[in-house]
Amino acid sequence: MSAEPVDESERPQGDPATPVTISYIAESAGVSIPTVSKVINGRSGVASDTRARVEALINQYGYRKSASPSRNRMMELVFDELTHMWGVQIIRGVEQVAREHRVGVVLTEFGPQRSAIRYWIDDALTRRPSCVVTVAQLSQEQRDQLRARGIPFVVFDPTAELPDDVPFVGATNWAGGRTATRHLIELGHRRIAMIGGPDRVLCCQARIDGYRSAMEAAGLPVHPNLMVRCDLTREDGFAAALTLLNRPERPTAIFASNDLQALGVYQAARALGLRIPTDLSVVGFDDLPITALVDPPLTTVHQPLTEMAAAATRLALALGSGERTPQIGLELATSLTIRESTAPPAK
Repeated sequence: MSAEPVDESERPQGDPATPVTISYIAESAGVSIPTVSKVINGRSGVASDTRARVEALINQYGYRKSASPSRNRMMELVFDELTHMWGVQIIRGVEQVAREHRVGVVLTEFGPQRSAIRYWIDDALTRRPSCVVTVAQLSQEQRDQLRARGIPFVVFDPTAELPDDVPFVGATNWAGGRTATRHLIELGHRRIAMIGGPDRVLCCQARIDGYRSAMEAAGLPVHPNLMVRCDLTREDGFAAALTLLNRPERPTAIFASNDLQALGVYQAARALGLRIPTDLSVVGFDDLPITALVDPPLTTVHQPLTEMAAAATRLALALGSGERTPQIGLELATSLTIRESTAPPAK
């Protein structure tokens, strides 16, 4: 973050020719520019004695944050792709809060090859939105570009570890995975398979860890032949389920990392002549609207996508208004929606 030169009343005492900037205060305090920026913006991550030293210099020199250039009454919502069904729920949550604050929403999609990302960041910097909610995972360079222009952003449901100072809103993926698996265990299932997502995706790993935790707590081994990883699509869920269900000791239940994979499990079960839930119980994750319409309706972990999007928008707008927020990382609770795709295993 940088600061503009200030007027005469904000110059260092005894040196009216020197403009007061964050870099000047950082040099005087013997700290980094990001540290001074954190103090000025009321953020955590600064030792108390360092904060006191920086604040004393700010008061001594009379430094005041320069007024930010005016921004449009609009925000930006950024996706990788809008092919996934849960995108509609996210848009709904963002628009609900945006309407309450009389803020317009610009929707940006990178596309399959992420070809729009280079142009998006340039356009966003030019548009100067009040804030950005990004479902797409931005690079460090892109985050730095937004910060340099004073455009706050919030990452929706991060797929990778983020630095501590990056605002985000996610869900309790580990707890959701554990709850789904415990439900199957309580029904009497012992051979419970897991279709995991890509190992590079943080939320998928958390769901697998929740599955493992529930299995281990019940004293059930997690055999390698009960675990398959694949992409989060119906087609990949179908292929993974065929692999699991064609093994000599097939599972009596499958927990899929998302609802699309679970729909692929339905397809595979029917291709093999298996009945759900009589021969195979299935649990998904996300609770997309379609899960209540399939036959039988799918038991799944409800991820509050609309509420998560609304929370991300409120946080982004608060940061855009310069408000101090009690925390910049939020995880909303998941819950199990029990429908008709799970039952005790056949005797």
